[in-house]
Amino acid sequence: MTRTRTRTARPRVGLVVTTATLMVAANVYGAVSAHADGNPGVPPGSQASAAAPVDVDRNDPDLKLPEGATLAEPKVLDIKSVVEDQSGDERREDTNSDVKFALQAEVLFPKDSAKLGGAAKARIATIAEEIRSQNATKVRVFGFTDNLGSSAHGDVLSKQRADAVQKVLEQQLNDADLTYEVRGYGEQYPIADNATEPGRKKNRRVEVSFPRGQG
Repeated sequence: MTRTRTRTARPRVGLVVTTATLMVAANVYGAVSAHADGNPGVPPGSQASAAAPVDVDRNDPDLKLPEGATLAEPKVLDIKSVVEDQSGDERREDTNSDVKFALQAEVLFPKDSAKLGGAAKARIATIAEEIRSQNATKVRVFGFTDNLGSSAHGDVLSKQRADAVQKVLEQQLNDADLTYEVRGYGEQYPIADNATEPGRKKNRRVEVSFPRGQG
């Protein structure tokens, strides 16, 4: 008697995996040669979710005002606008109440000096014009240094530099009704990390600030 052996068909897993791999590879290589879409979609994974990330119980008593309580009157918070030139030598800050300019010491003075350089007066003239346009009656001129050298030397140098800037402002504005507050803070109140030279450069500065005009 001749026996016939029946072979059970096995899934061709290897072929399926290979085919899928080839398809993925084809898609990748095809993407390299594809042209740029003039109106690309949102990158994968950055689409906004329609659902809130945290479930919030609207009936939670902690989210409700106590009985008889009312909300405070709405008010506009102080908004600060900061503009810095590309070199970082000059920065302007505007708030609802004040205008402040910060000039790095290198653009005003030679190293370790309080004598104004050649281009300094032109920069100070720009600030004087803004003071005039704001009809300011009081101007604050504050000097700052980095933390290199002694603290006492920084205090003296920062005050001398603030004095030098104030004198030029006074000459250019020529306004007897304008009062000045001039101080040297030395290494106090850094605005950047004194551990790096770029940070120390930002900290060596003279700030001129004054109230914003009304209307």
